[in-house]
Amino acid sequence: MGAVVRVLRGIGRGVRARLKVFAAVALGVFLLDVFLPPLVLSVVRKPWDYFTFNPWLKRLPEYLASATVPLEKKLEFLPNLALFWFTADGPFVPEWGFAVTVSDLSRFIFMSLLFGAYFALWFYRRQSLAQMGWGARTGRQGGVLGALMSTLGLSTGPCTVTGCGAPVMPVLGLAFAGLSSGTITLLSEGSKVATWILLTAMTLGVAYLGWVVGQPRR
Repeated sequence: MGAVVRVLRGIGRGVRARLKVFAAVALGVFLLDVFLPPLVLSVVRKPWDYFTFNPWLKRLPEYLASATVPLEKKLEFLPNLALFWFTADGPFVPEWGFAVTVSDLSRFIFMSLLFGAYFALWFYRRQSLAQMGWGARTGRQGGVLGALMSTLGLSTGPCTVTGCGAPVMPVLGLAFAGLSSGTITLLSEGSKVATWILLTAMTLGVAYLGWVVGQPRR
């Protein structure tokens, strides 16, 4: 329990000291998660020509309050509920589509806060080492690790898409038309695994930096 308190204390200390860094990184990652996929698809495939919020959302309170719908069905339905989407029309069916579901939005928010905390702690730790007269090599390594993980997460994160034959896959997979079904399946499963690896690594990184920064002051 003491270790958890120390980690949380360190995260709070680092975020408060580098609040602007935390906010800027978190906002940047969130915007990239939402807008990078449709931008990439617009460049490689076809520009999007339609964006909308799910019109059904206005009925969501009624659905949640309904006594005729079992709780289990509600819990199964909500994570996959599309909140908004981008689409590009094709001759007969959409050329591509990118939707953000409740699960997607939750993941985007979690990743944004995680990356924001990581870089806030990294900058705080780097300044502390500089004040102590230590070399900046550790800080540079931490920054490189964070940058690499950022690139990995943004390029391999699974998205809810249409026009590819798989419901969830990395957006770069959808950008290339004509992929075989086996390749699409591999990309879909690989993107899920890569995202969980990324989130786990970043969580451990934030926990470690929180532990270091959260040591009692003398």
